[in-house]
Amino acid sequence: MSRLFVAIKIPDYVTNNLLNVCRKLADTHLEFKWEQPEKVHVTLKFIGEVEERFVAQITQELYFIRNYNSFIFSVAKFGFFFRNGEPRILWAGLKTDESIHKLVEELNIRLSIFSVPAEKRKFEPHLTLLRIKKNPGNEFINKFKEHSFEDMTFKSNQIKLIESKLSHSGARYSDIKKYDLK
Repeated sequence: MSRLFVAIKIPDYVTNNLLNVCRKLADTHLEFKWEQPEKVHVTLKFIGEVEERFVAQITQELYFIRNYNSFIFSVAKFGFFFRNGEPRILWAGLKTDESIHKLVEELNIRLSIFSVPAEKRKFEPHLTLLRIKKNPGNEFINKFKEHSFEDMTFKSNQIKLIESKLSHSGARYSDIKKYDLK
């Protein structure tokens, strides 16, 4: 079985810039495990576990991605995903044009032939930057929520089909296929 997802590649300078901002905002006395820069991406579609025999077919089905134009993103804000009232993930929200929603919808439709369920939640482009194990407190949360970004706009012209292998030290990503956008 292969655990797959489709993601937009983010330029290295954007990831490094964002993580530098995060480290400045975070209290130095708290220990955090920031996402590795090479793992930061915009997940368009989590496919999940599929049988090996379907990987080549999925790779082929995703060639439609090349019909889409490159995306211009701007970093909008920081936010958190909570579980049981506690912050678990720090993310950076992104703004882009509406064509990204068309792409996500087309991914849902095309991958349904492989019994991949469509995502029911509205797609909101974001970058996961930190997975939080212990509640850092309201001061930490407020620093990020109140942060105002200087213009951080970037172009992304590539989408990848990625395999994620889980291990005790975290997920390891391997690119299966890269699709260049127009």
